Amino acid sequence: MPLISVCIPAYKRINYLKRLLDSLLMQTFYDFEVIVSDDSNDDSVENLVTDYKNKFAISYFKNPDALGTPANWNAAISKASGDWIKLIHDDDWFASPQALQVFADHIANNNKFIFCAYENFNNENNISKGQLHLSPFWKTRIINNPVTLMANNVVGPPSVTMFHRSITEQYDTRMKWRVDMDFYIRVLLQEQAYTYIETVLVNIGIGETQVTNVCFENPLVELPEGLLLLQKYGTNRLKNIWVYDAWWRLLRNMNIRSEEQLKVYANELWPAAIIKMIRHLNKIPGKFLKIGVLSKAFMLFSYLINRRIV
Repeated sequence: MPLISVCIPAYKRINYLKRLLDSLLMQTFYDFEVIVSDDSNDDSVENLVTDYKNKFAISYFKNPDALGTPANWNAAISKASGDWIKLIHDDDWFASPQALQVFADHIANNNKFIFCAYENFNNENNISKGQLHLSPFWKTRIINNPVTLMANNVVGPPSVTMFHRSITEQYDTRMKWRVDMDFYIRVLLQEQAYTYIETVLVNIGIGETQVTNVCFENPLVELPEGLLLLQKYGTNRLKNIWVYDAWWRLLRNMNIRSEEQLKVYANELWPAAIIKMIRHLNKIPGKFLKIGVLSKAFMLFSYLINRRIV
C-alpha cells in the first residue's frame, strides 16, 4: 500500500486537472497513489486520466449521479488505500516538485493532521494573489480553542491539508461554505495537535467557477450553515469574541436587521444572543456601521451586554 493517497474530486475542468496531474508527475516523492472521483456528465475527465495510467498509480471512479461538494470529497477519500490522505481539488496544484516529499517528511512529527502555507493564483491569468501563512497569533489559539475557526478559517482550503487515515471524520454534506472549517474543528478537538509547514507547498486556483463565489456573503448559504455550526458546537461559542465579531460582521454586511429576515433564510429557533445582536444592529445608523472603528466599538458594546444571555 502507498504511504500517501492523493484524492482528487473532479468535475469537467480538464485544463486545471491536467495542471494538477502534471505537478504530480514532477514529484520527487514516488510512494503515492492518485484517486480521481469524477462528478462530470461526460468522458472528458476519464479520457484525460487514461493518459496518465502508465505514468503513476492512478485509479478512476465515475459517479453515476453527480454527488456535488463535499460528498464527492468524501467519495474520493473512501477509495484511498494509503496511510495518509492528501485531498486536493482539481483546480489546485503542487507548488514544487518537492511538495509531497516535504509533506512526507513531516509525518515524523507524529501528528495526524498536517497543513501548509499556500499561494493563491488567479486562474484566468495565472497571476499570484498572495501567499497565506499561519500567523503566530493563531498557532496556539486554534489548539486552545479550535472553535475559534468559526470566526476565521486560518487553516485554508482542504487542498493544503493531509491527515492520517485513522481520522474517520467526514466532511459534512449539509454544508458547502463552512464545510472545511467544520471538519478542521472536529479534527482539532479530537487530536488536540497539528503540524504546520511554513513552506508554500500548494497553489490554490481562484476563479469564477468556485463554490466560494456562490457562497460568500450569500444569506441563503451563510446563515443556515452558521446556525448549523452553533447547533453543533453550542451557542456558548458566542462568548468567544472572535466568533461574536464574525457574526456581527456577517449580519451587518448582509443587512440583516430583524428576526423575520433571519427566518426567511433559516426558519428555525435562533439563539437569543443572535436576536439581541440584530436588535443592536438595527439601532445603529448604517453610515456608522460603514466606519470600521465605530462598528468594532458597537460590536464590543453588544458583546459585553450579550455575554449575560449566551
